[in-house]
Amino acid sequence: MSTQEIIQQFEPKQHNLLHILHALQDAHPENYITEEALEAAAGHLGVTKSTVYGVARYYTMFSLKPRGKHIIRVCASPVCELLHVNDIIAALEEELSIKTGETTKDGLFTLELSECLGQCQEAPSMMINDKIFNNLTSARIREVIQSFKDEARK
Repeated sequence: MSTQEIIQQFEPKQHNLLHILHALQDAHPENYITEEALEAAAGHLGVTKSTVYGVARYYTMFSLKPRGKHIIRVCASPVCELLHVNDIIAALEEELSIKTGETTKDGLFTLELSECLGQCQEAPSMMINDKIFNNLTSARIREVIQSFKDEARK
């Protein structure tokens, strides 16, 4: 679906901006919002490109640079920190051979931090795309990542 086709699904009202940005990002194979998409959204809503850009930069769920097929967001809240999320981050970085903020060479994973995933009762937690994983351990990290790699090979 083209950028224009995606945008046309939404009424040209400013309160639809977040919905439009999510739809544009989700439709892009590299999980990001292009300059063209920012301009098209601004035109559709009758606002400046800088307005749309500001919203896209403010929310951490949006990206203006290419990312992997699977976005891994690790909760870095104080609760997760108390429950050794730094060990989880280190395990992910080792398993993926990347640092936080980077994308694997095969374009399969991007590793990001999130301020809170709302899963404090089962921390530490991470989200891969739309799926939450709780009570993480280094062993569980390897298992989860391997399942995504196996699925990609099918």
